Amino acid sequence: MLFNLLTVVVAVVLDQLVKAVVVATMPLGSAIEVLPFLALFHARNTGIAFSMFAGLGDVGLSLLAAAVLAVVLFLWIKTPASRRLTHFGLAIIVGGAIGNLIDRTRLGYVVDYVYFHTPAFDFAVFNLADAFISVGAVIILLDEFVLVGAGRGRTAGRQGD
Repeated sequence: MLFNLLTVVVAVVLDQLVKAVVVATMPLGSAIEVLPFLALFHARNTGIAFSMFAGLGDVGLSLLAAAVLAVVLFLWIKTPASRRLTHFGLAIIVGGAIGNLIDRTRLGYVVDYVYFHTPAFDFAVFNLADAFISVGAVIILLDEFVLVGAGRGRTAGRQGD
């Protein structure tokens, strides 16, 4: 449990630290090309992931984010302690959600800065908290459907032998 709480704290601190550096060193709307397909681009997201639900307003988005966070925390509590990979995935999701919720309640928007692009395709601008949430979801799916699911299949196969 201590490792999971430490993971949440580290995720929040890293997220807020990077956002503070972006805000302090880059004017809004400015970009720094890192690679031909990757740039740092200082943006403000008034929606949630990929600017969805921008029309809900600050209070509505904060309440929605808090509700989602409450559901994730409930799932985290209900997940058996033996599912360490799932717990890690949930911890980085919670850390990312808290990081974005801090921005939303403090600033009224979320600071975004990672911009993937090609000449033919522009991906939404996002931040480290969004990456934590996405990677955490992938980790949970991997644990549930590949690692634990494969174990269930082997167990069921042995019972039929």
